[in-house]
Amino acid sequence: MAKLALVFLIISMAMAMPWAQTQDLNWAKRLDSAGGQPTTNLRFFFHDTLSGKNPSAVRIAQASQTDKSPTLFGAVLMADDPLTEGPERTSKLVGRAQGLYGSACQQELGLIMALSYSFSDGIYNGSSISVAGMNRAMNPVRELPVVGGTGVFRMARGYAEARTHWLDPATGDAIVAYNVTVFHY
Repeated sequence: MAKLALVFLIISMAMAMPWAQTQDLNWAKRLDSAGGQPTTNLRFFFHDTLSGKNPSAVRIAQASQTDKSPTLFGAVLMADDPLTEGPERTSKLVGRAQGLYGSACQQELGLIMALSYSFSDGIYNGSSISVAGMNRAMNPVRELPVVGGTGVFRMARGYAEARTHWLDPATGDAIVAYNVTVFHY
């Protein structure tokens, strides 16, 4: 009887662990891992809204010459941007990108980014990845480094590919498609 109870306890604990659970999430897939290290592919849309009554990113600082610069060099913004499964703002919310970014280039639109992408869906609820690097925003495809993570993504490393899905040049509002490959423990 004691052995049966122990087996039941072990099975129950394994089922409660995120890596043991299987969920069908359209935006996140576990990949076959080389060398036994878990690898996850994440695909989501980042909604950066600077305009309107409820912007998700606001300017918090700027240099004295920022408004005269064609690239807004010196502007620093704080963001709390929704991450969704599809490009529509009404699509399923899977998390939020929170942190800051600033215009760091004088000759092109280059944003230095330090953001935490916190997830709220499925087994990734409460987990996050940290992205820090240069985003040359006018390039069709940009690669950003994943430099850490929490929860399921503890000690993460990897890369994020960003592609502008939609941009309003008048307001700066944008929807960006992300394809992220994360190696974690």
